[in-house]
Amino acid sequence: MLRRCYEQVLKVVPPSRIIVATDDDRIAEECRRYDMKYEMTSSHCLTGTDRVAEVARRYPAAWYVNVQGDEPFLDPQGLLSMLSAINSVTSDVAVINAYADLNHESDFRSTSVPKVVVDLSGRLLYISRASIPTTKALEYLTASRQIGMYAFRDTALLLFSEQQSKTPLESIEDIEILRFLELGVKVQMIQVPPGGIAIDTPEDLLRAQRFLRS
Repeated sequence: MLRRCYEQVLKVVPPSRIIVATDDDRIAEECRRYDMKYEMTSSHCLTGTDRVAEVARRYPAAWYVNVQGDEPFLDPQGLLSMLSAINSVTSDVAVINAYADLNHESDFRSTSVPKVVVDLSGRLLYISRASIPTTKALEYLTASRQIGMYAFRDTALLLFSEQQSKTPLESIEDIEILRFLELGVKVQMIQVPPGGIAIDTPEDLLRAQRFLRS
């Protein structure tokens, strides 16, 4: 799964600019075996974004892009869109996150699929594991899911990592992007192709294997 994700990113970004951030020796061994650049981090990181922030301190830059390792079917075009957005967002935006149309009610009802709602300018209003947005009768009409791809200004990562614990909504939902919202950081969402299957559970892995076989 990690190698598939890495290979998708490699279609857009040169290997010298890709770093696998991990605290797990098994992942480090996989990186050494397949010549993927990696950095070991603390095992006490609260979230993946805290892990990115730790690595960012070793590599000074204005922006950092995080592609989560559970997106092996990431569409390279979506990553290109993210890189383009970095050069076009207004100065008050410190975080960019990707989202895509959600096309199956089973995903809408799934607590492992974070759903996003945005304002008319594409700014993130809220993200939840709950089924949102919904009607009074709790019907599924239309929805969008978060894609595990982000871009952060260095200042936003620093603010994020200075927190010693998860913020209240982040802790309830177990969705780290909420920490930015709770800290007053503006998050711009960009729409990308739906891609394939994000692998968060054993059931997702089975779906992914069936998808590959077909």
